[in-house]
Formats: sequence, structure tokens, C-alpha cells
Amino acid sequence: MNHSRKVDQDDIVRARNVLLASGRRTAREEVDAYRVLAQVGPAAYLPLLAGALQRLSYDTGSGRKHASALALSEEAVAVARSIDAAEPTRADVLYRALDSCQRELYDAGRGAEGLVMRAEMVDIGRAQAELSGVPAVKGLRGWAAGLSDEGRYAEAADVMTELVAAVLPAGPDSGTLAWSLLDWIAALHDAGRSAETLAAFETLVGMEAAEAANDRSSMLCHLYALVGYAQMLDTHGRGERASLVRHEALTLLTRLADTGERNIWSGYQTSFWGALLAFSGAERDRPAPDGPRPPSGAAPMHWSDDAKRRRSGSLHALRDEVDALAPRAAEDPDRHLAELVRLHHVLTVRSAVHWEWRTHRFTEHMRSLFGDGVSLARRLYRHDPAEGARALARILIDRSTFHAAAGDLGPALDDFRQALRHLGEAD
Repeated sequence: MNHSRKVDQDDIVRARNVLLASGRRTAREEVDAYRVLAQVGPAAYLPLLAGALQRLSYDTGSGRKHASALALSEEAVAVARSIDAAEPTRADVLYRALDSCQRELYDAGRGAEGLVMRAEMVDIGRAQAELSGVPAVKGLRGWAAGLSDEGRYAEAADVMTELVAAVLPAGPDSGTLAWSLLDWIAALHDAGRSAETLAAFETLVGMEAAEAANDRSSMLCHLYALVGYAQMLDTHGRGERASLVRHEALTLLTRLADTGERNIWSGYQTSFWGALLAFSGAERDRPAPDGPRPPSGAAPMHWSDDAKRRRSGSLHALRDEVDALAPRAAEDPDRHLAELVRLHHVLTVRSAVHWEWRTHRFTEHMRSLFGDGVSLARRLYRHDPAEGARALARILIDRSTFHAAAGDLGPALDDFRQALRHLGEAD
């Protein structure tokens, strides 16, 4: 920006009057005023202009974006860059402007450009962490999510390993460690680093067990962590250990069905359930043709807007695939029934993650899907007991955790016990 050109004094007076006037001024009025004043007092007004441009791009009151949100966000970045490098606030102003702009770029389907901005945010975070001595670098989680969104899973796993190494020593008091661990597990899993994935999952289970035992977290979260860990152990060929973990989950679920939670918690448990449920579907899912899937097990709050949109849009196509395959499975179960069970399971998991993120009434959207999935798996079990037993057990366990998330702990326990019988693990 050029701050040296001559500015009309009347424009300066009008701009100052807008800012000094009593009553509410619009974001557009603020932007226009700061644009003028930034030319005569850049040190004071450039940071204010950058913030005003971000507010104008998105009206938090109405929840609506400006028609030119991306252009305004890009201008905010340009303004932030033009702040003198010696100004102590420059880094924070630029970080916030980049953060707003990268979201708009992802929303516009320009993820590669958004990822470049996330990388710059991490560079700023590293410089600030070095100066402050704070171990956790700002921007690492977004950078890892963007890398995963591009299919760069190994790099994402390295970034999340760095983040967890910084935040783990502080423990779970901040309330965000569990989400960091989930994202870490997802990144390691997608990168194919099985030993590290299982070790990270064990860390999560141990933390949730300790937090629940000390009444600092929900017993349900401990249950979901155990169930997810058992499924991951099965995925990586650790069946004996998986069976032991499932029995530990059964003991906990039996206790919950008998006594319920000891405390009343906020609704975060269902989001935790949704993230862990995504692991159940990941092994049976297949990446969409238009790009990599979001990392399995990462909560939707950490997906890009573009990834959310692609994921939501895929539900209709999946539903059509399931409906088209159903009559073929009825006519020729040998060829099509197992695939119908797999595809319906993918649809159920994706739908559960989608609706849990969007509404607290997600159970209304999901109850019939989980029920239909169990019915299909029972058909497969009757047709082919060898293949159907494990599929039915997995889907029963998923429905069990759904019942638990919905507060129906009796049905949850019934489904879980049935699943163990089909796995040959019942007492």
C-alpha cells in the first residue's frame, strides 16, 4: 500500500468524525474511515484496518458472509503485510488476517492457496514460540489438517507428532488434549504408521481412564476410546489384545447401564463419539474420486470447509449406490450382499459424523440407518456365517456406541453383548 500520497483534509476529518461519533457504526463505515486514516497514520491505523476488513467480510451478528468476503480477506492480508516489520503487533495482525483468508480460500475450493497461507501461519507461530518460550506452535493443527486434505499423510503425521510432544506434558487440563490426540492418531493411521498409531491410541485410552476415574471427564468418553482402540488393534492384527480391551469396555458399559454417569457433562461426549466412530468406517471406506478424504478419526471441526462440503455432498451419491445395490443383493447375495453391507456401513458412519456435527438431534436422523445396518448384517450372517459374524459384530458395536451416545444404555449393553457372542468372546 502507498501511504505517502496526499490525502484530502476533509476526508481525514470525515473519517475521524465517523470513528468518534456516538451511536453504532457499520463495518463498512469503519473500513472506509480506516482506509483514509491509514494513509496518514499507518502505524496506528493499519492494524485497525486489517481487523475491520475481516469483520466486514463476515457479519458475526447475522452469520452471513459478505459477497466479496474473499477479496476483503485478501485485502486484509495485504494491509497486514504492509505494517512496518518493527511494529510489535505485526505478527499477530498478520496471523489473524492469514487465518481469515485461508478459510475463505478453502471455502472457494482453492485449497492449495489456503495451504500456503497455513504454512505461513506456522512460520509466524514458530517465530513467536521461539521468542516466548511457549512449547506449542500456533497453527500446527490447521497445517496438519491441510496436509491431510491434500493426501500428504506422512507430513501431517510428523506435524501432529510435533504438536502432541509440545502439549502432552501439560496434561489434559486445557480440555483440548483429547482432540489433539485424536487428530494425531488419525494422522498416524492414515500415514500407515501402525506401531505409533497403537501407542498413541493407548495414550488416549490411559488419559481417558484416569480422567474418568478422577471425575474430570465422562465415563462414556473412556468407553468410546476403549471401543475405538479395540477396533484399531483388530485392524493391525492384534486380535488377542483387542479381545481383552473389548472385555474392559464391556465391564465399563455394564457399570454405566447400572448406575449411569456420576456427573452431568456438557455435550462434548457425542462429538468425541463421532470422531472415534469415523475410525470404524475408515477401513471400509474408499477415498472420493475428487480428492483425498478427511483424516479418519479427526473431528469435523478441524476439516476444511471444502472437505466438509465434499463429504456432505457424497451422502446423496452413497445413498443412491446403496439403493441401487439392494435389489441386486436380494437376487444374487453371493455376489452383492457383502458389498451392500460394507457400503451401508460407510453410509451410516459418514451420516452419523455429518449429523452429529450439525445438530444435537442427530439421533432422529440416525436411528433407522443403524437399525437397517444391523438387519443387513444379520442377512449376511444367515447367508454366510463365516463372513457375516465379524461384520455383524462390528456393526452391532457401532450401534451400541450410538445407543450410548443417545443415552440408551440398556440397548447399548444388549448390542455389545451380542457382538461379543458373534466374535466368540462372550463369557
